[in-house]
Amino acid sequence: MKIACVQMTTACDPAHNLPVIAAHVQAAAKAGAQLVALPETCTFMEKNRAAMLSRLETQADSKSVEALQEIAKTNAVFLLVGSMILAGTLADEKADKAVNRSLLIAPDGRVQAQYDKIHMFDVALEDGERHHESAAYQAGDHLVTSEINDVILGLSICYDLRFPNLYRRLAEAGAQVICVPSAFTKQTGEAHWHVLLRARAIETGCFIVAPAQIGRHENGRETYGHSLIVNPWGRIIAEAEEGDAVISAELDLSLGARARRQIPALQHGADYARPDGAPTHD
Repeated sequence: MKIACVQMTTACDPAHNLPVIAAHVQAAAKAGAQLVALPETCTFMEKNRAAMLSRLETQADSKSVEALQEIAKTNAVFLLVGSMILAGTLADEKADKAVNRSLLIAPDGRVQAQYDKIHMFDVALEDGERHHESAAYQAGDHLVTSEINDVILGLSICYDLRFPNLYRRLAEAGAQVICVPSAFTKQTGEAHWHVLLRARAIETGCFIVAPAQIGRHENGRETYGHSLIVNPWGRIIAEAEEGDAVISAELDLSLGARARRQIPALQHGADYARPDGAPTHD
């Protein structure tokens, strides 16, 4: 299977971002990609919560979703919308929360699978940068896999990367390729991006496909970029450098089975007792 990752610098207005996405997907499809993966928050990255809320649409009514479905259909590819911000489905008192949702769109334009980001990025960095996603977003509560061309794909988003049990469980559910669309901050990306992605590949025996946001965004945020495709032995087989880019790689799925035979860590899991003696599965 040939997979492509799109790296981009998302602006506030979907009308700016969707033509950029369309051009990149078309280029990837012409180069033979069967799956094209976009980064997190690829349709818009607004300046503040009020501006974000003013753009919210439900998935069923979203013009952006409709446009992305048409892009997938026109290019006859599976399109992983790394994530987009959509209106949530909470009770009225929490109706101002959105969901950060990944969509897998089939070549016929159907939404084949969807995944809501589980782990919220609530951090305070030493340089003063702060994020509090749980104040604005409704967290997902279940893992998602989906099959494309006889390959099982696992879905995750950005901050999920720091929770290895999520990836182990996707691998135990049969995932051979796991996507990690992201908008890593420049500071955390420089420190942790490469090592975490390689670790998740090694731990699971899966290919890791990580399309990323890059650069200084209209909303003032700076993201790290370096979109990666990592093989099950932890080797980087494709990497984007600076600016908008499309990277791709042919995935030899037999490598995952070979890696798992050599180091069968997925078969060696165990339940552990905490220091206080209570059982835990984590």
